[in-house]
Amino acid sequence: MAISTGGGGSADKPLSDINTTPLVDVMLVLLIIFLIAVPVAVQSVKVKLPEVRYDPTVTKPENISLAVRGGPGGTCEVFWNLTKVSSQELLDRAVAKLKADVERMGDSLTADNLPEAHIRGDVDTPYKCIGGTIFTMQKAGYPKVGFISQPPPGSALAERQ
Repeated sequence: MAISTGGGGSADKPLSDINTTPLVDVMLVLLIIFLIAVPVAVQSVKVKLPEVRYDPTVTKPENISLAVRGGPGGTCEVFWNLTKVSSQELLDRAVAKLKADVERMGDSLTADNLPEAHIRGDVDTPYKCIGGTIFTMQKAGYPKVGFISQPPPGSALAERQ
């Protein structure tokens, strides 16, 4: 009993035709996936993202320096300069300081010389701690709340320090 290899020639000649059916199947599946995925990836809400920049901190005596870190058991620890404060104490002290600074400045008060709150957040601090501190300072009336960060090694600012 003999098996035909499809050719009319000798039995020693190998079959050299490539079966392209699996290749076509795979390519069609990939085409369908890309046709479905591309419109989803292209559609997005247009927003202008902020540019990263490292400005040296200008320390003014009326600015508030806050440090925030995560405490034991998921609690938050906020420090006003070196004094640990609760959320309510932070709000009370911030309102009192802002009111005193505004009264002291009087007519010379402008949007540029308003006191600012500078937050130093530990890298392992949960976001709720940082966000809660920002919310408290905005609730107290501080229009500018900034973050103090460490510039990356090798940058011009890191070399100046």
